[in-house]
Amino acid sequence: MSLLHRISVLAVCAAAALASACAANPPSPSGDGKQFVVGYSQSNNAEPYRAQLNLQLQYFVKQHPDLKLLPITDAHQDSAVQVSQVQNFVQQKVDALIVSPNEPAPLAAAVEQACAANIPVIVLDRSVHTDCYSAFIGGDNYLIGKLAGEAAVEALPNGGNVVELQGILSDQPQIDRAKGFRDAIAGRNISITAQQEAKWLKTNATAIMQQWLARGDKIDLVYAHNDDMALGAQLAIQGAGKAGAIPIIGIDGLAIPTGGIRAVQNGQLLTTFVYPTCAEQAVDTLVKILRKQPYEKTQILPTTRVTKENAAQLYQEYDMSGKIGG
Repeated sequence: MSLLHRISVLAVCAAAALASACAANPPSPSGDGKQFVVGYSQSNNAEPYRAQLNLQLQYFVKQHPDLKLLPITDAHQDSAVQVSQVQNFVQQKVDALIVSPNEPAPLAAAVEQACAANIPVIVLDRSVHTDCYSAFIGGDNYLIGKLAGEAAVEALPNGGNVVELQGILSDQPQIDRAKGFRDAIAGRNISITAQQEAKWLKTNATAIMQQWLARGDKIDLVYAHNDDMALGAQLAIQGAGKAGAIPIIGIDGLAIPTGGIRAVQNGQLLTTFVYPTCAEQAVDTLVKILRKQPYEKTQILPTTRVTKENAAQLYQEYDMSGKIGG
């Protein structure tokens, strides 16, 4: 075999190997084999919704070998801590940043620092008080609140007293879920007789619900701004010997054994609403940004009401345990 023939054969083999490798691994956004480093600042890993978001985000990032997700930081619902964590990512010169804000105002300056450093920022679920970000992905919280209010009207056709467990008061999802609910129950002889910030957490909601029950006030329904608080209220109601006597409405609809979909199935909750984790959309958008492809800056994801009739089907549809474990 001549030298020229050997070179030609090697070239063909190399091309075949490269084609095979490209079939197995997506090309990097830049086409040069570079690995893109991504930072993610989470507001609070203690919330089941956010813990699930973390797992799903890690899974979807792993589908792209050219992406490297740094260890997810946990702000523990402390905005000052989160600002510092975002600033650290900026100092590390990550290629992209994902942020689930604890509160909208404190994070604005840190997001603007990332913007000034030409680091694309994807904001998930909760807004920030700046327009200097690449994309926002979240649900229609006003609509979800309104649908929750309509569910309350169905449950209380003759009117009644509702208590409301709120998230962090400055968070836009909390504000929108409260407003939508109130608009839906207006003129329906339904009164919100007590409301309190439980900061999205089950333990806080249990303690607050225990206090409300201890007062002896008439409570016909509980509206909680997420399923974790809803299930916290359910624990208090059960502890007071009133299990099943007070219907509870939640929001999140996670397809996990301790999530809202199962809770509707087993009668712990009257209903809940699926609030997508945004993880898959975040990674899809991240890849488009890095590839310099068109993408939508604002992405509002749909919701579905969970009932006993559709819970099993929705659980199967959203269940990711076979991919992320659990």
